[in-house]
Amino acid sequence: MLIGVLALQGGFQRHLVMLERIGVRTIEVRYAHQLEKCDALVLPGGESTTMTQLLLTENLWEPIHEFVQAHPVFGTCAGAILLSQNAHDTRVKPFGVLDVEADRNAYGRQVESFITILNLAEIGCDAYEAVFIRAPQLKLASNRVQVLGSENGRAVLLRQNNVLAATFHPELTQDPAIHRYFVESMVRKSLTITNKAQANV
Repeated sequence: MLIGVLALQGGFQRHLVMLERIGVRTIEVRYAHQLEKCDALVLPGGESTTMTQLLLTENLWEPIHEFVQAHPVFGTCAGAILLSQNAHDTRVKPFGVLDVEADRNAYGRQVESFITILNLAEIGCDAYEAVFIRAPQLKLASNRVQVLGSENGRAVLLRQNNVLAATFHPELTQDPAIHRYFVESMVRKSLTITNKAQANV
């Protein structure tokens, strides 16, 4: 198993550390050809307009758009915005694989960032310390989206098929529960299905 972490901008380094802590091989993704090696991809937090500009400049937008149609992908904060159907900002070009509309910086400015405890019973964690930094709000646009965690009535951890999105920063905590869920319940399961399909050919 090899999980790529988009490494153009934002907090990619902490995702690499978290994944390596739970025994997963990782690669920093900066070029399209690196995606060929990856079984899954993480889109880190950062600045969604800057990330869009870099993705287009580095000719990465189309390859990633194709990759996330068929592989597990995990987006946090700005990465979650990039997975949405609509970011309501012409400077952001989302991949459109998660049936939500994103409201950028819905929780306010950086000085209004906060830490809270979430009940994430859906992934087997009933007390998860979540760090919100200029977090977006993701508004559900279809019933295909499963809400795995909420904060004050707002969906903050969501899944739709091969797509996982968090409006907060799980890489900034000491708890690998969400990364482990992504690896075990999504990436490993995807690899098992792929291997079975290849064996039946």
